Amino acid sequence: MDFMGIKLEEMKEGYARFRMPVRPEYLQGADSMQGGLIVAMGDEAIAHAMMTELQPDEGLTTIELKSNFLAGVNSGELIAEATVFKKGSSLIIGDCLVIDDQGKKICRVSATFLLLKSRHKQDVSRVYQV
Repeated sequence: MDFMGIKLEEMKEGYARFRMPVRPEYLQGADSMQGGLIVAMGDEAIAHAMMTELQPDEGLTTIELKSNFLAGVNSGELIAEATVFKKGSSLIIGDCLVIDDQGKKICRVSATFLLLKSRHKQDVSRVYQV
């Protein structure tokens, strides 16, 4: 997600935090950041929080994504903090709150991911280094 300026700040068991600048080219006609970009950041944060709880033979893919837009934003930075709500045997659920750099709540994102079992072990630690 480098092309969007999304940077991983912290990742630990069941948690991930990302930061992203609000750039003029991200604003839509009403001078507010385009919502899909905010949701993409939330989805990425949730996926990374989930990666911390995967076994070596597990992968994941988004199967459901919901967003609640709480306020608009047109400058500054966004911070996405995601946590794992519940991991089951085939599904994993996560939540993310996106705030601006003043602490204002911008968007809530929740997602359900399908756990993929592999016959080959995967090294998910190589995806991002903090």
